[in-house]
Parts: sequence; structure tokens; C-alpha cells
Amino acid sequence: MVSYIVVSIVSGILFGVLDGLINANPMGRRLNEFYKPIARTSINAPAGIVIDLVYGFAMAGIFVVLYNSLPGEAGVVKGISFGVLAWFFRVVMSVASNWMMFKAPVKTLLYTLVAGLGEMLILGIIYGGFLKPW
Repeated sequence: MVSYIVVSIVSGILFGVLDGLINANPMGRRLNEFYKPIARTSINAPAGIVIDLVYGFAMAGIFVVLYNSLPGEAGVVKGISFGVLAWFFRVVMSVASNWMMFKAPVKTLLYTLVAGLGEMLILGIIYGGFLKPW
């Protein structure tokens, strides 16, 4: 249980850090210019931290629940499987919706897909490396 709490907090913090790196780097900023007219001008940092921590606990909990159903023998392989699954439900579906609703540049959508895959794989590997069912 202690490992679940620690990994959840670490992954929640990592959610925020990775999102910041993905969206605040020069290429990310340039590619996301399309969203500028509808984007907020400031970020509510406390709310963002709480949301990312909740995501960390939820994702770690879902990983533990799905652990025995995920393909692979080793925890890290299960983590990669979970990362791909999370990427599909979190990133691919969002990008597909944005493609349908907005005239977003293809480069922006592809960047989101690739960066999101990297983020979900990193988190999945962390979950797989440190979490097991109770």
C-alpha cells in the first residue's frame, strides 16, 4: 500500500512535469498556437496540481486492478501494455475528436499523438516497475 501511495504521488507530479515539458517547449508552443484563441491566458496552478495528483492515484489504481489481465509476464511489460492502453483512451480518442471538431493542423495532432505516447509509456513503465496487486 505504501508503494501505491508513493508511486501515485510521483506519477501525479510527473503528469504535471511532462505536460509542462510537452506544451511549454518551443516546438510544442509553436504547434499549439492553433489553440491560442480559445486557451486560458493563465493557469490555476493549485488546481492543476490537485488534478494531476488525482490522475496519478487513479491511473495507479487502475493499473493495479488490471495487472493480472495485462499481457506480459514481467511488470515492466505489463506497464508498457498499460501505457499503450492509456494512450489510446486518453490521447488517441482526444486527438480524433479534435480532428473532427477543429481545423487543427495535422502537425499539431501528430505531435500530440507522439508526445502523449511517450508520456503514457513513461508512466506505464513506472507503474509496471513498482506496482503489483495487493
